[in-house]
Amino acid sequence: MLRHLPNMLSGLRLAAAPATVGLVTTGHFDFALGLFAFAGVSDAADGFLAKRMGVTSRLGRFLDPAADKALMFAAFLTLTFIGDVPLWLTLSVFLREMLLMLGIVIAVMARANITVRPMLLGKAATTLQVLYIVMHLAALAFGFGIESVEPAASYLVVTLTLISGLSYCGVWLRAMRERDSRPRESKAGS
Repeated sequence: MLRHLPNMLSGLRLAAAPATVGLVTTGHFDFALGLFAFAGVSDAADGFLAKRMGVTSRLGRFLDPAADKALMFAAFLTLTFIGDVPLWLTLSVFLREMLLMLGIVIAVMARANITVRPMLLGKAATTLQVLYIVMHLAALAFGFGIESVEPAASYLVVTLTLISGLSYCGVWLRAMRERDSRPRESKAGS
């Protein structure tokens, strides 16, 4: 049972994405905040269990980041839909993720030797995005204003998001350059 717990927690986080959409669009911001907080705790728990107790799986390597991205996308999109988060910020978060996925697909298809690992800048950008969402959900749930930190918080999130995206582009460019500089395999009988 313990070896399946990380995947079960990731599955719950995946299910939290549409639930967050429903809670935010119906004005249940306190429950949305609680669900988002639970998702954060479950992410830490499944990471701890998977790494520290050696219960990783192929499914988990896909499910964990998919659940995280689904929840982030759901929160950003829904908060933008209700007019609480600017569209340009949400688009920058999506653009970064789409470019990262596209880069990986191209590198794999081109047989470039690319290793997909979280970078410090990427983790910092994601952490800032999570804190930004929590700040907005908390402001909506408890009715306090965030005018003193907005739009500066949005600018900070978009700046770090774009910088981290550029750093991942650098990794991709190096992998593609290394691929291009590898000696070509000669065909037998040529």
